[in-house]
Amino acid sequence: MTKRQVEIFTADCPLCDETVQLVQELTCPNCEVSVYNLRQEQEKAQQYGVNAVPAIAINGKLVMTGKPSREQLQAVGVGQPLN
Repeated sequence: MTKRQVEIFTADCPLCDETVQLVQELTCPNCEVSVYNLRQEQEKAQQYGVNAVPAIAINGKLVMTGKPSREQLQAVGVGQPLN
C-alpha cells in the first residue's frame, strides 16, 4: 500500500510545535510523517523552496507554509484515505 508522505519543516518555534502536534493528531495509517529541523536540513528545505516555517510538503510538493488549521490540513489530504 502506498503511503502519503507528509514532511514538516520546523525551527524549534511554538507554532512549529503546534503544527507537528496537529499533523500527528490527524494522521492515519496511510500517512507517513517526517519532521525536519530547518537548521539541520537546509539542503532538503532548499529543494522544496521552503522560506518560512512551519512548512508542510506532501508527496514531495510544498503545499503550505505557516501554521495551518485542521481544515487546511484535511483539504491537502492529511488524515484522508488515499484514492
